Amino acid sequence: MPNLNFEKHVWAEIDLDALRSNFRTVRQRAGDLPLCAVVKADSYGHGAVQCARVLAEEGAVWFAVSCLAEAMQLRRSGICQPILILGHVQSTYTAELIANDLTAACYSTEQAAAMSAAAVAAGGQVQVHLAADTGMGRIGFALRTDFDKAIDEMVSVCRLPGLKMTGMFQHFAVADDTSEENVAYTAEQHRLFCEAHKALKAKGCEPPLLHCDNSAGVMLHPEWPEGLPADRCMARPGIILYGFDPSDEVRFGLFRPVMKLKTVVSMVKEMQPGQSTSYGRRFIAEKPTLVATLCTGYADGYPRQLSCGNGIVEIHGKPCPVLGRVCMDQLMVDVSEVPQVREGDEAILWGGAVSDSAEDVARKTDTITYEVLCGVSRRVPRVYLEQGKIIGIENWILND
Repeated sequence: MPNLNFEKHVWAEIDLDALRSNFRTVRQRAGDLPLCAVVKADSYGHGAVQCARVLAEEGAVWFAVSCLAEAMQLRRSGICQPILILGHVQSTYTAELIANDLTAACYSTEQAAAMSAAAVAAGGQVQVHLAADTGMGRIGFALRTDFDKAIDEMVSVCRLPGLKMTGMFQHFAVADDTSEENVAYTAEQHRLFCEAHKALKAKGCEPPLLHCDNSAGVMLHPEWPEGLPADRCMARPGIILYGFDPSDEVRFGLFRPVMKLKTVVSMVKEMQPGQSTSYGRRFIAEKPTLVATLCTGYADGYPRQLSCGNGIVEIHGKPCPVLGRVCMDQLMVDVSEVPQVREGDEAILWGGAVSDSAEDVARKTDTITYEVLCGVSRRVPRVYLEQGKIIGIENWILND
């Protein structure tokens, strides 16, 4: 029986029913396309092990992570689906890739040669997906710079001993932007990807699996296996699985946020006129003000930019603005409109009915929702709910 106790200090509630609902929405939109669920960055801060378990139950056929450690975490937790590492893996770990049936991104001739030599030395074959740079400008064979050269490099990689090319992928740079220029840019990326497939097929190196659609791509362009063999295509959703639209420009209104960040009231006091709170005395009471201290701060992932009234917390269904500066481990809020508040009461930092949402936090701190979610620190337990009941807890500080 799992231990379902945790200290109510600050915690993230992860609604696995919402995660299931989001996956089903994407699957309906994708039609017959199989789905590779992106669970990198610990499932965008939600906890990769529990999220991958649920997504596997819902029918995810692949998982995508960023590094070898993330892939190994999934394997050790019993995830048996194919796993693609989207980022860099040192060639010295090629034997581990082979032993754990992991697929690596292959993005340059130098990287491929080093991995090939390591695979031969290990006496096995490592599976790779070719990374096609069609305009993202990160890793990948540079199709935009010199298409023919990039294709020749891909073909040479496919013929290296110890490598087994099992797929090709790319990543859209501006699929979440609806400006005319960027819509055209995304279409050109897709065209280049289709042309690369044709060229590789003509040279006897057709990739068995093709995937290019991220969250925005799969929702806006479910028809984009057009130009590619549909039986070889896969979609690769990320942020929408966790309940958020790809950007302010591309919104669907179909997804349920999976994370709710909570804390508790540690103290309640009435401040008198002239009294101040927190560093820098940025808040000085002008009238008697009921103030609640919450036991959370920027070390937990609640941004310091939400200081001085920028952040809105929910207590007893009422919005409570942040007073003064957010501290590392504590913050203060105005609870003058919540006279019944008591020590130990729950407070919703984001994700409530009248608190900020994670999207609100992102806008107020001049960033994106992805960063807000990934910024919830490791000392914050993730509490997993199904049908409103706790079914699991990840408490990394105690488990490490």
